[in-house]
Amino acid sequence: MAAVTSIMRAQQLLIARLNESLKPFGLTFARYEALMLLLFSRSGALPLGKIGERLQVHPTSVTNIVDGLESDGFVQRVPHASDRRTTLARLTSKGKASATKATAALNEAGFWTSPLTDRELDALTATIAKLRRQAGDFEQVTRSSRP
Repeated sequence: MAAVTSIMRAQQLLIARLNESLKPFGLTFARYEALMLLLFSRSGALPLGKIGERLQVHPTSVTNIVDGLESDGFVQRVPHASDRRTTLARLTSKGKASATKATAALNEAGFWTSPLTDRELDALTATIAKLRRQAGDFEQVTRSSRP
């Protein structure tokens, strides 16, 4: 119980700090994650269903996230070129600029993981990965294993 409570509280603290850091860019962490998915996609656009899969959120959440991003001009909804049933969210130049500036601010803040060292962060990621694997979730790549 103590471990679960600690993990949940840490998550609340991190989300609060991240959201506060992202507020000047018109973003929440959920919206930032969606923008980053689009930024790192090959074409800057993804089907809404694919966004939900990658963010591991309910389709309703994807709709709400994309609605907010679209109303702020960060993404556009566009029809899929070959599948009329599919709608894509496409990153706009405003969305790309905001994502880039927000990333710089989060990197400067160390994603609010201080006072943990790089070694401690890698150990924490590896420890939590055990829980995620056992639950059938995908394993996150640690910073030390990135190319």
